[in-house]
Amino acid sequence: MSIRTRNDKQMKIKAPIVEALKQAYNNPTYQFHIPGHTKGLGTLTDFRKLIGKKALMVDTTDEFDNLGTLTPATGPIKEAEELAAQAFGAKRTFFLLNGSTIGNLAVAMGLTKKGQKVIVNRNCHRSILTGLIISGAEPLWIVPEKLNDWGLWGNVEVKEVERLLNENDDVSAVWITNPTYEGVVSDIKSIAEICKKHNVPLIVDEAHGCLWNFNDKLPTTSLKLGADIVVHSLHKTGGSMSQSSMLHVGKNSMICEEDVERALMLLHTTSPSLMLLGSLDAARANLQSSRGQKQLSKAIANAKYLRSEIDKMKTIHQLKSGFGYKTDVTKVFIKADGLSGKRLESILEIDFGIEVESASDIGILILCNIGNKRSDFEYLVDCLKKIDTHNYKDIYYLENKKHMPMLTPIIEVSLREAYFSEKEIIPKSQAVGRVSGEVIAECPPGITILVPGELITEAHLPYLTDYETIEVLKNKM
Repeated sequence: MSIRTRNDKQMKIKAPIVEALKQAYNNPTYQFHIPGHTKGLGTLTDFRKLIGKKALMVDTTDEFDNLGTLTPATGPIKEAEELAAQAFGAKRTFFLLNGSTIGNLAVAMGLTKKGQKVIVNRNCHRSILTGLIISGAEPLWIVPEKLNDWGLWGNVEVKEVERLLNENDDVSAVWITNPTYEGVVSDIKSIAEICKKHNVPLIVDEAHGCLWNFNDKLPTTSLKLGADIVVHSLHKTGGSMSQSSMLHVGKNSMICEEDVERALMLLHTTSPSLMLLGSLDAARANLQSSRGQKQLSKAIANAKYLRSEIDKMKTIHQLKSGFGYKTDVTKVFIKADGLSGKRLESILEIDFGIEVESASDIGILILCNIGNKRSDFEYLVDCLKKIDTHNYKDIYYLENKKHMPMLTPIIEVSLREAYFSEKEIIPKSQAVGRVSGEVIAECPPGITILVPGELITEAHLPYLTDYETIEVLKNKM
């Protein structure tokens, strides 16, 4: 019986880190070790009142209170990682602190080397490029379809992956972002088959798809479609605390998991937060429980309700699979006629007290989370109806700024060479024609505007209106 159909009566839901923290809380000891706030007594009183005494009581780190260690994993942490691997369908799962960023850095460090080529989609997260700067590997850019009417990147074309693999016999990995930040889904199964044909590992940054293995109405996780490594941001949509993520090694992966573990040991803090690790354990357990299953089913139902109501509106539209690509139903990207995304965002926030996930040049992204109630969406629909039937003047376009980088990089110098080259800081007005020396990527969604070694052109300027200066490579005399 699959995880998706089990309930609490059929399967005892365990959360080993949570249980260990409860045990430590109920059996306090005299503390002569880190953290120095000593169960909250050494911190600002207002802060302790804000987050609660109990939270500070369980804010400890590994190696104490029989909680185990993170790298290498031992005790309750190891048991929790093993339970997570079973839940997500992986051979091995590593808990991550510092978000999926550290997972991407570890993958780059552990699996790629200087001079090797890695196929990477243009709209990857900046952490992937940071990892390649560290390892010295070079990206082979794959440019996904552009959804120009929506101002977004679309899916990665299978034929483009195959073309780059056929044209380059020294590719060390294919690294795909799936889904996109806005929920557009690529054909990972076909891409995985091509990668196996060329004996090249497939890495999938599935940061925004951690819920997929827990409900059949969501897309299929890349772990089931042949990916060798998958990174999940549980803190984004899975219910864990900020900065907590997971890295999974596929059951039939061709990579050496010890290489990833060694990289994590170099990168991870030596004082990991047991609160964050416990939240990962709790998030996984909740998603497997009957309560979590109901929450996820309700989130999907709420998303469908929102989409159906938007379809009744005249001036507000939603991005959906019917346009020719697959999407994650829980990520609702909408646009309004005559309004930029930033203007629509400001109307919702200022006039109605609603905060959305993000806004781009064209529209806004709304996440239908497992913690939202139906009443949240009923209120949102009422507000959108008011916007749909009233004349809101768009003043945003007067600012002449763009937010979603839609450019194909022109690379003059390799990532690593450019990053470590001698640089200078110049006024933005003098930057066109120079070579960037820094990574510029605004979050969300963390897609790069400029990477080290990229030629700066006039087309970059609308994305850089908030920047007065740019770091560029120093011209050689």
